[in-house]
Amino acid sequence: MTGTSLLLLALALLCLPFADLQVSTVDPWLELGRLGLGLVSPQLPHLQTLLEALANTLAFAFQGVALGSLLGLGLATGYGRAWVRRLAAVLRAIHELFWALLFIQVLGLSPLAGVLAIALPYMGTFAKVFGEMFEEQDPGPHQALPPGTPALGRFCFVTLPQCFGSMAIYCRYRLECAIRSATVLGFIGLPTLGYHLESLLRQGYYAEAAPYCYALLALIVSLKWWLRRPLVPLYLLAAVLWLPPVASVDWALAKQFLTHDLVPAPLRGDGALWPWLASLGREELLPGLVNTLVLALLALAVTGLLTLGWFPGISRLFGNRLTRGLSHLALVLMRSTPEYLLAFIGVLLWGPSMLPAIMALALHNGGIIAHLVGHHADLLELREDAPKGLNRYFFEVLPRLYRTFLAYSLYRFETLVRETAILGMLGIPTLGFFIDSAFSEFRFDRALVLLAATALLNIAIDAAARRLRQRLHLGGRAALL
Repeated sequence: MTGTSLLLLALALLCLPFADLQVSTVDPWLELGRLGLGLVSPQLPHLQTLLEALANTLAFAFQGVALGSLLGLGLATGYGRAWVRRLAAVLRAIHELFWALLFIQVLGLSPLAGVLAIALPYMGTFAKVFGEMFEEQDPGPHQALPPGTPALGRFCFVTLPQCFGSMAIYCRYRLECAIRSATVLGFIGLPTLGYHLESLLRQGYYAEAAPYCYALLALIVSLKWWLRRPLVPLYLLAAVLWLPPVASVDWALAKQFLTHDLVPAPLRGDGALWPWLASLGREELLPGLVNTLVLALLALAVTGLLTLGWFPGISRLFGNRLTRGLSHLALVLMRSTPEYLLAFIGVLLWGPSMLPAIMALALHNGGIIAHLVGHHADLLELREDAPKGLNRYFFEVLPRLYRTFLAYSLYRFETLVRETAILGMLGIPTLGFFIDSAFSEFRFDRALVLLAATALLNIAIDAAARRLRQRLHLGGRAALL
């Protein structure tokens, strides 16, 4: 494990010369002061506008998770087949924002486009998680069934009951993720909380944006109180009635988009294919891949450092009740705020370099991993004569938790790469920057090739991290939560 950690750290240090960490704003401290002043002196918007944005955000989240979980459950029943695993990997490898950009071309800025943009990648994630749950269940009840029991009966009366509790817990976690995803969809025009946040923050109206930010945080933090299992069907019904997943489709335009616009230009008779691919690879694909990996590796290193510094703050092994409460609140705020929103604020403060992206990814993912590792620390039993302070941290706690910390970090690396790509839409030259540019210029064929490269990169990272976790015996499915 030490060798793996040193290798990842060395790779991050090697990436430093290639990273753009420049601050290009005139006076970032002045802008940071204005942001802070706006957060402590919020100006309340029209109540109806705020409530409609909240309702739209929840409607997208509930419908996306419901559809994604049902489709993912269907895929999970065949997760032992290689083609099913590959399909699930492709679906979850493409970020919700990229799916939304594709669906908007056919469905417009419609509720259906937003629901599908969340549902499809979540379908791949649910298929992976549910499929692994099915594979890891106790085989005893299956062996007790009489020979010839139909497969459907086995699934409904043995497999599903064993896994249902864990599946419900994971769906709850995914809903929290979907609320963040729905918020981010507002940055490309869908009427969620993110729509108002993007508009107000870009204009420097921080006091006016603060209530929308607080509403998002309150929505996620209070999830455990208002999300009750008996109420979920009512919430879903209300979501469908409030924001029906429909769209007005121009079938002629849809056909042109699918059969003409997405086809590489050379295959439409506009030049030769290989020079076109070579130019795309040299000018956009290769720089985007390099910047995506550089940014992800640096963000992983900073995430690890923040995690190691933060997790003692919420553990009973360190500090008192007051410090644990404050640390827990800080971590909740970090992991509840979408990376895209944090990076967007960072770009406003420092300019479109890798610095705001690194800090956004590290703050959000560091908050998640520190929360998980801190709770693992509370399960440790120390000797009565165990040392205090730094000696306790370095010689008693950290050696026993480092395997868990590394497992979570390797799992989150796939997420870091996935999020790094979409941060390019903020002007940072990752793959997402070139994909967004291609969509803006209506060069959908180039966007499709770049999206395919993004998916392949995420699949490769996921496979490499999984093999590394297995080789180091770091555990698997627990890291998904």
